[in-house]
Amino acid sequence: TGGHHPMQEGEVFNTRYQVLHKLGCGAFATVWLCQDMRMKKQVAVKVLKSREGFAETAQDEVAFLRCVSCMKKKDLAGENIVCLLDDFRMIGENGFHILLCLVFEVLGPSIRCLMGNYRAQGLPLPFVKKSLQQVLAGLHFLHKCCRIIHADIKPENILLYGCSKRLQRLLMDTLDCDQGTEVRLKGAGDLGNQLEESDLMSIEVKIADLGSACWTYKPFSKEIQTQPYRALEVLLGLDYGTPADIWSTACLAFEMATGECLFDPQPGKYFSRDDDHVARIIELLGRIPPQIVFSWNKSTNFFSRPGALLRLSRLFPRSLPGILADRHGWTPREAAAFAAFLLPALHYAPERRASAAQSLRHAWIAA
Repeated sequence: TGGHHPMQEGEVFNTRYQVLHKLGCGAFATVWLCQDMRMKKQVAVKVLKSREGFAETAQDEVAFLRCVSCMKKKDLAGENIVCLLDDFRMIGENGFHILLCLVFEVLGPSIRCLMGNYRAQGLPLPFVKKSLQQVLAGLHFLHKCCRIIHADIKPENILLYGCSKRLQRLLMDTLDCDQGTEVRLKGAGDLGNQLEESDLMSIEVKIADLGSACWTYKPFSKEIQTQPYRALEVLLGLDYGTPADIWSTACLAFEMATGECLFDPQPGKYFSRDDDHVARIIELLGRIPPQIVFSWNKSTNFFSRPGALLRLSRLFPRSLPGILADRHGWTPREAAAFAAFLLPALHYAPERRASAAQSLRHAWIAA
């Protein structure tokens, strides 16, 4: 009761969708590859948990996805967001709760899955730039056309998509992360079931999972975003807006390009994970101006006075170009250009942070 709905391969629900196999399982839902017997094509069906309270969140997600579907008719950038094809309800076996099911186009695995093959050095930069262009175009569409904050941009929520049937099938076969297999590219191990490097630049990406999203004019929760991608204003309890997504995108960009999290905070004996997160941000981006520190609700949880953290006294300043050059072997010129792209997206003041449209126009990503 309150858990995932049990499903069997071959089962048909809503008299239309026949279950082929499981694609994935998360905290709130399972996702199944199904055959749409009416349209004669494969779809991905997301089955929400039956626990009380999930229904309202799921209804919000449907509202966001319907808004995206409606607005994408006016703006092609909407193609960078996962497409909702159908939704329906069914009675669950456990507890007799009504389960909400969302039907999506079939996409490939996530950027996180692809990154598993490039643990040390990050993904090829041309692919990083192309993918970020699509992510930023999708965010610009969400922010300006739909007035939606995604609130959980991270590698797991950026899905790969093959434009041709051959490439899409290759993605599904080769990058089957949920089944425990490794991503394999040409020259990276076994020659069986490999995705050739030449195919990489043909892969598109789409933003998925609007389950944590909110309207720009109606935030639902103070606690948003997965920790390493959490914007400073969210950490400190300030009201947030679309710039929070841009901060997360900068963290995503660094991780894609280097294979390493920009911020990977860890708790200690005398300090929390949030304490460490704020400290790591200051080490990289410098002292937070006093007028910003003490305008925020939870600032006294972290600071005794402007610039002085309560529980962490020893900080080790570092620079973005220095990290890229020393730890990842980038040339000074490459490191400076990438840092120039990232830093405006990590501005402490959300109102001064680069927007999605401004980031798209930056020389580094346009090159």
